[in-house]
Amino acid sequence: MQPYRSILFVPGHRPRWVDKAVASGADCVVLDLEDSVPATEKESARATVAESIARVRETNSEVGLFVRVNPLATRLTGADLEAVVVPGLTGVFAPKIEKAVDVLQYDALLDHFEARNKVEGLEYIVPIETVKAIHNCLEVATASPRVGAMIGPSAEHADIAREVGYEWTPEGLETLYLRSRVLLACREAKIHALTGLWEDLENLDGLREFATAGRKLGFRGMIAIHPSHVQTVNDVFSPSAEDIEFYRGLAEAYEKAEAQGTGALRYRGLHIDRAHYDKALRWLERAETIMKRGEQ
Repeated sequence: MQPYRSILFVPGHRPRWVDKAVASGADCVVLDLEDSVPATEKESARATVAESIARVRETNSEVGLFVRVNPLATRLTGADLEAVVVPGLTGVFAPKIEKAVDVLQYDALLDHFEARNKVEGLEYIVPIETVKAIHNCLEVATASPRVGAMIGPSAEHADIAREVGYEWTPEGLETLYLRSRVLLACREAKIHALTGLWEDLENLDGLREFATAGRKLGFRGMIAIHPSHVQTVNDVFSPSAEDIEFYRGLAEAYEKAEAQGTGALRYRGLHIDRAHYDKALRWLERAETIMKRGEQ
């Protein structure tokens, strides 16, 4: 999966909002068919989402386009996928997954509709929304090659908050263990690790602090629910010029020392060895991908 910094949600039945979401500069847009769409509009929203995907792709081939379908238990998932698995779709935001068999049920549906609608390579973003999902997050992360990202929960009013019963704080200590479980599962499965959303729409300083704390923990992107949050999220999860210069210098210094038969050296006052070099290469690879996306 692409190293999406910002994943912005928009109600699927609001096509003008989709255009605004893309214009916000979000790396990825999720067109929602679940919670933000009234039951009476879900059927018509499917066609609207399919039309929105086609319209966006006429002018933008780079932005990630995912659809959050209704959960398997609603028995609406198949009809959702039948309508929205169209050329231009990047993947499915798959809610209420708790175990590997849930992922395989999504796989069976996608295999069918990909073949029928001449679409391929769809991926999943999986939110971790229940206690059972927390316990099984590694099982879920490794259940299918389609699983490209998982989200460490952090919201004040989401399902996980009700299930666990935590009291939300801006610092996020009450969800640190939950998010850390998901982060480690993502690392073991080698998929993209996303941190959850910031619900206070007006508090951009708080958003920046929360996003920065998530980045320091190891997450590499974040869910957003308003276009005004995208710039801050992108900024936090983008490599700075100073960091790029530091890691490039570190890699060059190590390569020069290695060529001279030295496996450890001092770099800007730090002791570095092969582990530091390997980290620098991975960091620079991700930074290059992000910077290329920003140039397009």
